[in-house]
Amino acid sequence: MKDNIQKFLTASERLTIEKTVKQAEATTSGEIVVMAVWSSSNYPAAIMATSGAISLMLAIGGTLLLRNENMWMFLALFALCFIVAHEAVKRSPALKRPFVNRKEIAEEVEEAAIRAFYLRKVHETRDRTGILIYISLFEHSVRVLADSGIDAKVGKHAWEEVVATIIKGIGEKRQGEAICKAVEQCGKLLSQHFPRRSDDRNELDDVMIIG
Repeated sequence: MKDNIQKFLTASERLTIEKTVKQAEATTSGEIVVMAVWSSSNYPAAIMATSGAISLMLAIGGTLLLRNENMWMFLALFALCFIVAHEAVKRSPALKRPFVNRKEIAEEVEEAAIRAFYLRKVHETRDRTGILIYISLFEHSVRVLADSGIDAKVGKHAWEEVVATIIKGIGEKRQGEAICKAVEQCGKLLSQHFPRRSDDRNELDDVMIIG
């Protein structure tokens, strides 16, 4: 699914984001990590439900077309259609979207963002001032996770503004510019509370993570 992310952000835009991260970190001891993934979950239940619904309609249509009301014929058609539909749904996210509810999306994105926060060691900075900007494309969702050091000094509203900046930019088809602006917002917040130290070092890679 990396191809989808590469369509979402060009190579040039990703390089600009990485450059912006470096610039934002130049005035603070904090660290900013930007991560974009195609989806936060495979949503297996939605795949099964979508495949089942498609297969049921095709099997009913097939038995009517063949004018064969034999139950075994219906089950055979259903099984065959299910196999094909299951593979098709896995490759076409738009098909399963109607079967994924908002609560499930919120839970999966939150869980995936937290997992990435720890796997990418954003929580291991010296002053606990790491920030993860997590973007999940399938869910049209953005999360900003801040470590305890900075989160204790910055209100929730500040992170909501960062999220809103990215979401608005994506809606206006200027996602690269919006992510850079969000990085700059995070940099300003970090520099206010955690200015750069004389012995500061880059604790986390500035390269944008493609999940």
